[in-house]
Amino acid sequence: MSRAIRRPTMPVRAGAAKRPFDIHEAMRRIRDAVEPLPKAVLFGLAEAGFGSPFEILVACIITIRTREEVSWHCARRLFELAGTPAAMSQLSPEAIDEAIAACSFHEAKARQIHHIARHLVAAHNGTLPCDEGVIRSFRGVGPKCANLVLGIACHQPRIGVDIHVHRVTNRWGYVQAPTPEASMAALEALLPRKYWVEINRLLVPFGKHICTGRQPHCSTCPVLDMCQQVGVEAHR
Repeated sequence: MSRAIRRPTMPVRAGAAKRPFDIHEAMRRIRDAVEPLPKAVLFGLAEAGFGSPFEILVACIITIRTREEVSWHCARRLFELAGTPAAMSQLSPEAIDEAIAACSFHEAKARQIHHIARHLVAAHNGTLPCDEGVIRSFRGVGPKCANLVLGIACHQPRIGVDIHVHRVTNRWGYVQAPTPEASMAALEALLPRKYWVEINRLLVPFGKHICTGRQPHCSTCPVLDMCQQVGVEAHR
């Protein structure tokens, strides 16, 4: 899908002198730049009515090592069958697997989703509480998914750091951290809390379509005049 990407207000040549990084201005520009792009899948699902803590957790599990567009269709197909722990627990792992077969590691994910649903029915009256300890208690659920559930579904100020948020914020020079987990800690110390949830919503499409892993589109980047382009050896 080809869509026009809004260019910076004042085009800046890659490699030119940089102005000090202004996170407020960067977020404003990126908000405008990603508006026409496909939404980050978890935020899109929430806007489409699949925004309960359980649905966001299940969708986040589906997204692991799976492309956004595939994750969207897998999650929608599964939620057409069951969107609550009670309904999901009534499905067999095989039925869940069939619904999400296009995603990576679908057999293991199906068993995991089924186990979580059954546990929530047995231990939490069929709901996933907005409790980090409960969410993180499930095998394979790390800080990224926990924070996305708490941020999107529970409206808590949490930073969901995936590979895009990690790469982009380090490329800016806004943080310097070797892993997504370290980037999360650095962002928690630096990023204004009002952006904690929004940064994932913005930087997933920004990182997927503009600030890509290889040869980022620096010529159309809305924050080129502030970005330090850390680690960028070739760009478009």
